[in-house]
Amino acid sequence: MTGPITLLICALGGEGGGVLAEWLVETAVHCGHSAQSSSIPGVAQRTGATTYYVEVFPVPDGALAGRRPVFSLSPVPGALDMLVSSELLETVRQIGAGMASADRTLVISSLHRTLTTAEKMQLGDGRAPSDELLHVLREHSRESQVFDMAALAQQAGTVVSAVLFGAIAGSGVLPFAREAFEHVIRQGGKGIEPSMKGFALAFEIVSGAHSQHGAVVAAAEAAAADIAGPALPADVAQAFPAATHAMLALGHARMLDYQDAAYAKLYVERLAAVLAAEREADPTAAHGFDTTREMARHLALWMAFDDIVRVADLKTRASRMARVRAEVKAGEGELLRVYDHFKPGVPEIAGLLPAAMSRALTRWDQRRQQAGKAAWAWPLKIGTHSVLGFVALRTLAKLKWLRRRGARHAAEQAMIERWLASVVQGTRTHWALGHEIAQCGRLIKGYGSTNERGKKSLLHVLEHLALAGHFDTPQARAEAIRDVRLAALADDAGKAFDQTLLRHGAKARPVPSKPIQWVSRRPGA
Repeated sequence: MTGPITLLICALGGEGGGVLAEWLVETAVHCGHSAQSSSIPGVAQRTGATTYYVEVFPVPDGALAGRRPVFSLSPVPGALDMLVSSELLETVRQIGAGMASADRTLVISSLHRTLTTAEKMQLGDGRAPSDELLHVLREHSRESQVFDMAALAQQAGTVVSAVLFGAIAGSGVLPFAREAFEHVIRQGGKGIEPSMKGFALAFEIVSGAHSQHGAVVAAAEAAAADIAGPALPADVAQAFPAATHAMLALGHARMLDYQDAAYAKLYVERLAAVLAAEREADPTAAHGFDTTREMARHLALWMAFDDIVRVADLKTRASRMARVRAEVKAGEGELLRVYDHFKPGVPEIAGLLPAAMSRALTRWDQRRQQAGKAAWAWPLKIGTHSVLGFVALRTLAKLKWLRRRGARHAAEQAMIERWLASVVQGTRTHWALGHEIAQCGRLIKGYGSTNERGKKSLLHVLEHLALAGHFDTPQARAEAIRDVRLAALADDAGKAFDQTLLRHGAKARPVPSKPIQWVSRRPGA
């Protein structure tokens, strides 16, 4: 008894999953086959994808002698012929639900990641590791084809649904010729040519890989070569082990983009001190220079701290405007107005001023707040599309030279040096201790009050755990620092952080004083 061909498609909002399901049914009907599709809507704010279940009967209606196939409205776990998804974690989520089977299911997935709400809610790095997701995908599929569908869609100027359609057509699971799929696309309205281009790109990848499985590996390696990270200067590459090059190159390029060559040189010199300490503590490189690699990442993020100069630079880059036009799907000849809202306060302005002027301005704002007034801020609405607005932001973005003379730059560098000295000293004492102090760089994140709170937490850990307190062994000190760091990242309110500090014999953070703000209300309001 012949059964239907079963397909489960997972798509995120705005990717055209409904259109894709209609295309599949229309292709089957056009070829004289019966088909049915059903869908289960996802949830907003990236907590799940909309799933589309399609069944296609492989025998033409004309060969059924008047009989009609009976279809199911929902997929049966383990009974899928194909699982197709536009997002890697969504693919694995369906595999976790038992939908795919290692002896039956062909899995086609995008490498692209659109982070879930749960991943973005984490105070640290909450992303699910892509290599682990890929391992699960390959372990629970008969065959898998994985490539970056979002990149292909962007290259073709279309949406992911056209790429998914091409991947399904190229897989050979459905008994229809390529022309039948293309015929359905041509029956549409606007955007036929970009859809055809996206379809063709995916079809060639999947059909080629289907006939020769190694083609996918070659394509993936070629794609990885095309998106290789920035080149590392030869002298820097020679001074550092290969295990650190990838992260070091990204950090070095970030320093050049953020400030200048002298700042990038300072970044390398700081990392060289960590590397020397790590080689002393771990001469056989048993840990793969993991402390230096961690420092390369967190040091680059801290040294390239956000300020109004950086924001103005990012807001006026050509790549940003191109991304905005792509997101709103603005045509080549269509006008687009972009308004950016800013609200710089005293900390942002004082940070670019010399120390004396910065202190005077900060004291003035503190006196205002102590009198019950809100912190001073300047709400701005700037039309980045206009000549005046663009020139104003570009002028601000050119003030990189002023950053070095500002009070915030001096304060940030002083704190970085304290952290760096603790990492070097801790590493020389015990490798694990230096590694844990280096990972405390994860506490520095965000901007504004979040960033200030993270720096205070880090300095508190350095003062009361890394450099003080009694511990039986350096390993015990390292474990205490790890516990405190994880507690700080798990609880934004800081209660778990303070409790963990006390449990390891350190002082809890001092309670900051906050002025009472009086708000006048009219009677009866």
